[in-house]
Amino acid sequence: MKPMDHLEHLDKHLVDELAQVARETVRDELREQTRKQRRRATLYAASGALALYAGAALALAVGLALALGLPDWAAALITAAILGAAAYVLRGMARPDRPGSGHGAGAVPGHDDAGRAAAAADGLPYPPVPPAPPAGPAPGTVPPRPTDAPDVPRPKG
Repeated sequence: MKPMDHLEHLDKHLVDELAQVARETVRDELREQTRKQRRRATLYAASGALALYAGAALALAVGLALALGLPDWAAALITAAILGAAAYVLRGMARPDRPGSGHGAGAVPGHDDAGRAAAAADGLPYPPVPPAPPAGPAPGTVPPRPTDAPDVPRPKG
């Protein structure tokens, strides 16, 4: 038996204990962060629910105010049109038209929004689609080298 064999058992025990302490520390830290994020998410959800009810109450008030001078069905129709117009404006503010976005007169046939949705999910800007392929030599051909390039030998003469 070598004189250091008994220390190998101590090293293994120390490594196991250190790994357990590290796991418990990481677990406690993640638990604390999760608790804070859960509280924040709950507050955002409650805020959104209250905003939804506030919007419904406002729509009801507009409808009732219009119903004072109009038939009930007309007041409801006007209120719905106002809400639809507001939703359209908010959608436009959230997703403004960009050049080559595929909406309107500049739409490129054969291109869909799948790539844009994937890029938006990653938070990356979507590059605009060029209206025509870039001008230049045909694919697979090597363009001629310019004669004034510094690495091209010049004929002496």
